[in-house]
Amino acid sequence: MKYLYGLALATMLFSSCSENLMDRVNRKETSKTADKVAAKFQLTDAEVATAYSTVNGAYAWYVSSYTEQLFGTGNNQMMKAELRNPSETASATTFNNEWNSTYLNLHNIYQMIEKCSEGGINASQSDLLGMAQILNAINWGVLTDLHGDVPFTECFTGNPAPKIDTQESIYTAILKMLDDAQTNLANGGSNAGEQDLFFGGDTEKWSAFGHAVKARYLLHTYGRNKSVLSEVVKEAQAAIDGGFTGCYLKVFNGVTADNAWSAYQWSRYYIGSNKTVDDLMLEREDPREPLYNYDGLGTGEDIIGEPGNADQATLVQALNEPAWLENGAANLVIMSESELYFILAEAQAILGQDATAAFEKAVSSNVKEYFAIAGEEIEDADVEDYIEGLADLFAADPLKEIRIQKYLAQTRGEVIETYNDMRRIIYTDGKYPVEMKNPNNTSSVGNRWPLRLPYGDSDVVSNPNVTAAFGSGNEAGMYVFTENVWWAGGTR
Repeated sequence: MKYLYGLALATMLFSSCSENLMDRVNRKETSKTADKVAAKFQLTDAEVATAYSTVNGAYAWYVSSYTEQLFGTGNNQMMKAELRNPSETASATTFNNEWNSTYLNLHNIYQMIEKCSEGGINASQSDLLGMAQILNAINWGVLTDLHGDVPFTECFTGNPAPKIDTQESIYTAILKMLDDAQTNLANGGSNAGEQDLFFGGDTEKWSAFGHAVKARYLLHTYGRNKSVLSEVVKEAQAAIDGGFTGCYLKVFNGVTADNAWSAYQWSRYYIGSNKTVDDLMLEREDPREPLYNYDGLGTGEDIIGEPGNADQATLVQALNEPAWLENGAANLVIMSESELYFILAEAQAILGQDATAAFEKAVSSNVKEYFAIAGEEIEDADVEDYIEGLADLFAADPLKEIRIQKYLAQTRGEVIETYNDMRRIIYTDGKYPVEMKNPNNTSSVGNRWPLRLPYGDSDVVSNPNVTAAFGSGNEAGMYVFTENVWWAGGTR
């Protein structure tokens, strides 16, 4: 018998939102009671919402099919994603829940920042302010990375129809948030305490996390600013020097609440292993392969999803799945240690520097995490043997193998960053090193692999600015197949 769902989690994952929700978010309806709630109590909610809804919700589930890190099956939503059904991919309703929940979370974070700023009820709590600014950067980052230009500067100001801001301007603001966070965290304070589920109120760990996040977002902009790599290396090294070992949300006990991925799988069985990943692992004799291509159903059959296979996409509870989905207590990844080292390794490789140490640390960290999350063990010697077996591939083309290994590593919960990597690298290099094999990525009418995600329905129907950007008639939402986001070479 699978673990029981907590009421709050079930509500967070599967509830629908009304069309006027964003109108309510954009009004300043802060009650006297909310005004008096200390910011530290809002921190917990901001972290949980970031982990469950923004980073590991439907955004990630759909994207995992687009990146071919997982296979969409189950004869419903993920089947449509796997078959690249344009009415599903381009619909304003597809990501409406995540669009709404992310803006609701940003509203909560906005209130935290106001309370911790000059004149607020928690004005002296600069540690909380720094934490809120980093969470702010992450949530805005996910929104703009996935949707491109989005309402930003006029949100939460009382304007029921905030204008759409450019991704370029939002990125400028994100990087400033992260710099401001470092200043505030350096001012000290110990106000978060146990309300901080990520780092227990440790400002040094938050500072290291902030540097890691900044390295991530700087790398996203490489196509627009080729001189940014030295700063990427600087920020990544600052995170390492600060002791960054990853940012995760620990699931409370695996009994009253499950992590988002396991909860989704156990309720719908829409996720299967994908042959694109498995082939790469088999080619490298990767010790993670049996954990990725796992017979979780106990059928004794080795059925793995072939990208775009329509028959397999309609199956229910038939395909192999990653073993970590069977662990409801597995933590949720916000940013892993391995991602940081892959970022450093990639920047070093492009700059012509020796990326060997960063590459080996990235691979080692992820292999050990794969096993730990799946409840298995692996000897250090076996990890070292695997890395040694990659030596020829790495020597032949360091940058290519760094990117392939990052693709394999991020299959476990970091697929949004892989989606970002794909679009960024296609823009800078013309080709991503992992070939996408889903035949449905193109059709007789053109590209069907989404270059971005559509806006949420709540704003499409209520905000004229978003309505106009979304389009109407037969063209409604179809821009997702033709227009890149700014850092991938687009204009919106």
